Amino acid sequence: MRDQRLDKLADVLVNYSVKVQPGQLIRINGDQVGADLLEAIYEAVLKAGGHPLLRCGVESCQDIFLQCADEDQLQYVNPVNVAEVEHIDASIGLWADNNTKSATRVDPKRSGLASSARKPIFETFMKRAAAAEFPDQYPGVKPLKWVGTLYPTQASAQDAERSLREYEDFVFKAGYLDHDNPAEIWEQIREKQQRVVDYLNGKSLIHFQTTSGTDLTVNVDGMTWINCAGESNFPDGEVFTGPNLKHADGGVNGVVKYTFPAVHNGREVHDIELTFEAGRVVDAKASKGLDFLIAMLDQDEGARSLGEIAVGTNYQVTEYTKNTLFDEKIGGTFHAAVGAGYPETGNDNQSGLHWDMVCDLRTGGTITVDGEVISRDGKFVFDGWPGN
Repeated sequence: MRDQRLDKLADVLVNYSVKVQPGQLIRINGDQVGADLLEAIYEAVLKAGGHPLLRCGVESCQDIFLQCADEDQLQYVNPVNVAEVEHIDASIGLWADNNTKSATRVDPKRSGLASSARKPIFETFMKRAAAAEFPDQYPGVKPLKWVGTLYPTQASAQDAERSLREYEDFVFKAGYLDHDNPAEIWEQIREKQQRVVDYLNGKSLIHFQTTSGTDLTVNVDGMTWINCAGESNFPDGEVFTGPNLKHADGGVNGVVKYTFPAVHNGREVHDIELTFEAGRVVDAKASKGLDFLIAMLDQDEGARSLGEIAVGTNYQVTEYTKNTLFDEKIGGTFHAAVGAGYPETGNDNQSGLHWDMVCDLRTGGTITVDGEVISRDGKFVFDGWPGN
């Protein structure tokens, strides 16, 4: 018998996050280890009148691909995958791993080639997603709703240093699935976070500082801040935009020292320090995984630029778990993603990479906007904020 919390999660994803309508083509993709949740989502899509398109993967096949494919195969852009992302009406993605470290020993250059090959598919996906958010700005572009979530496995529980039962409770509580009506709570969160978005829209310079050495200035002049309340990620809890890379100052300058190890495609990179000049990474350091970090940054022209800057607002999530879906939402942190930007923010940086890295502000960090401190020690302090 399925865990009833999975049925509640499926209902939220289908009817709140992507709001499936009768007749829509809905892609559901994830690994077979998450079959219980895939089934629950499939059933919920049918009940909503949608046409489910199930893409159930096998984790080991991706491992085989990265190990055995030649360069032509690594760089191959599958036209079926291109057509799929052009035609689906919504995508519900499920992250579920038997082994989160299976790609650790793959040659970083091979990972970079495979990542770069996804660029045209990623670009189409991002543009259609932007059209769903701001249809007036993308006339003629068919909108695409999407959401990604996590199915708790032994592997992810081990990364978080919890038992599976403890980790399941953490995952479901982070999405308020222990409440009778999670969607109603997320609507309330949206209303609260909108105060941050309303404050930030129209501002120009945002300055992040920490006692550990982060001193990063991001130009957001003319950019649009987005309120994230469970519609693209679940669980959620952040506000984000993209730097204005076309500004005379290049959009991003200074140094960021990330607090937590950054995980990408199962690879951990520790103690990342990035130096930005005129919008691009000009120096990168790490105590572990530096070769992988450099390979990712060098995979294409856009990978060394910043595509996203965001503030985590989910105070239900307090601990680092080595899973970006949760870690970037920790209330009192900020994260910045090298690589592709989200067009709906005004940032059109293109890359096969989008890698979020998280910096903690809860012990002496500040966020200053146009000269005014709006966050201190991970808590908002600007006028109009109702409290954490």
